[in-house]
Amino acid sequence: MMRSSLTVAVVLALAALCGCASSPKSDFYTLSSAAPQTGNPPAAPIAVLISSVTVPELVDRPQIVVRNGDNTVNIDEFARWADPLKSQIPRVVRADLGQLLNSALVSTYPMGGDLASAYRVQLDIQRFDAALGDAVTVDVLWSVAPPGKKPPLSGRSTVHEPCGAAGYDAVVAAYSRALGTVSRDIATTIRPASP
Repeated sequence: MMRSSLTVAVVLALAALCGCASSPKSDFYTLSSAAPQTGNPPAAPIAVLISSVTVPELVDRPQIVVRNGDNTVNIDEFARWADPLKSQIPRVVRADLGQLLNSALVSTYPMGGDLASAYRVQLDIQRFDAALGDAVTVDVLWSVAPPGKKPPLSGRSTVHEPCGAAGYDAVVAAYSRALGTVSRDIATTIRPASP
């Protein structure tokens, strides 16, 4: 009787260990800058501060969320963002704007100096959707407050970017390209307004 109890306990322990060993590993993803550097630097350096970014609660989580239809989503426990989107999106837009405006003075954090001389950018992400193997949609309301007491300039960028392949790598790359397009729209607004 004692021997059969011990055998059952060992078999259960081995089954538990095998179950743990076979769980899939998580993959972690980051967005990247997609904007190429433009020509010559401006005569006067353009300072830009990305002051705030809001993200829809549906995607404000570690897991990557993809749409399965109009009313259903898949929250994948094994495809995760390496950093929160609230920190990745401003970092990528900062890098894109730095390239597009050919300026090293683009920041997500107020650095010393005269903040009144910086363009202040706010992003309100309305939609950050993906369909695996299809496309991503990024819809952003943005505003650019020029230096001084000039009124803010506002815009909306709605980007539908094909993934080009199946899988999460393609989704994340498409998100990066879509944010590059949003950054181009913002840079186009800043450039004519700059002195």
